[in-house]
Amino acid sequence: MFCSISVIHPQSLLDIEKQPEYTSRYFWEGLASDARPAVTGAGLPLEESSLTVATTLQGGSMPSVRKLVALAVSPALLLVMSCGRHSQSEVYYLVAANLSLPYWKTAIAGFTAAGARYKVTVKTAGPDDYNPQAELDELNHAVAAKPAGILISVADEALLKPGIDAAVQAGVPVLTIDSDAPTSRRLFFIGTNNRAAGVLGADRLVEKLGGKGNVVFFSMPGQPNLDERLQGFKDVFATHPDLKILDVVNIKGDARNAFDNTQQYLTQTGIARVAAFVCLEASSGKVVADAVRRQKVTDRVVLAWDVEQDTLAEIKDGTIEATVSQKPYTMGFVGLKELDEIFHNKPKSLTKDYEVDAFSEYPVFIDTGTALVDKANVEVYAKSATEHQQ
Repeated sequence: MFCSISVIHPQSLLDIEKQPEYTSRYFWEGLASDARPAVTGAGLPLEESSLTVATTLQGGSMPSVRKLVALAVSPALLLVMSCGRHSQSEVYYLVAANLSLPYWKTAIAGFTAAGARYKVTVKTAGPDDYNPQAELDELNHAVAAKPAGILISVADEALLKPGIDAAVQAGVPVLTIDSDAPTSRRLFFIGTNNRAAGVLGADRLVEKLGGKGNVVFFSMPGQPNLDERLQGFKDVFATHPDLKILDVVNIKGDARNAFDNTQQYLTQTGIARVAAFVCLEASSGKVVADAVRRQKVTDRVVLAWDVEQDTLAEIKDGTIEATVSQKPYTMGFVGLKELDEIFHNKPKSLTKDYEVDAFSEYPVFIDTGTALVDKANVEVYAKSATEHQQ
């Protein structure tokens, strides 16, 4: 804990002590938060003192007001320590794959903003493309640095689970954001209720298609959040037997694969005709819309994910019917806040399964929210995106 020094009049302290509502502890905490106008109003600027002092509070009980007065360095001046909770020596990591995507730039912006508010150090690690093995390597490097905490979006649960468990075993708090690893020892998940988001998108698809037609999905099978979204669609389709999943295309982290497959599927007719294309991740919406436009097709439904500027523009144009909005900025911001709280109030055990503890102070899941964006509300989201870019 870093402590700074303030200079105040001893008589002011004595006057304050006479007020019964001020206990020594209450008064000290007031100094630490700069929340007592009566004290700060009596203070002298540090520049007026020829004495410069810095110290670190190692523990022990707080001194009483009268003991503080006894520390005065002159008849008129008194030095009082004001201690802050945070330090730049606290380092937090955000680890993810596909960091070149605008989606992750937004999440990093939230993570960075929270770091600035708390005056701690934040670092981002992970590959620019979809590479779960490279993400695991970066996770291991982050753990070796012994940070205060790690946020991670899980590209492949089977691959990354051992690394997450090793981090927790080493005493590093780990929270998942965006894509979860529920079988790992992470404390809890912050992000979208992905199955519910899938249901939200599926309901719009049922409405637009009249409950029948072939649907092609673009995804990366094995990534937990995308699999959960697909399950949401499957659950809705189960009540509409005339809606068929024709294919789930693995784009392998490259949106060009979505473009090529869309062009191919647009040529199919008859019982193999594709009525709708659903993009379960952020990068493919724009390119699928582009493929549909190039073939001058106007009778197919395109459903996208997230609110990138290109996606919103395609909604305004009418090529994309709707997109499912997430809140990556919130995930990054809230993730840092939660890690900070855990670091400063460490649990007795990081390896305990708090999900089955009815008296745990930790949630299982923090839902950051979703919404369906279409022509009716696209301008609201476009305006918000523009404001945050300024």
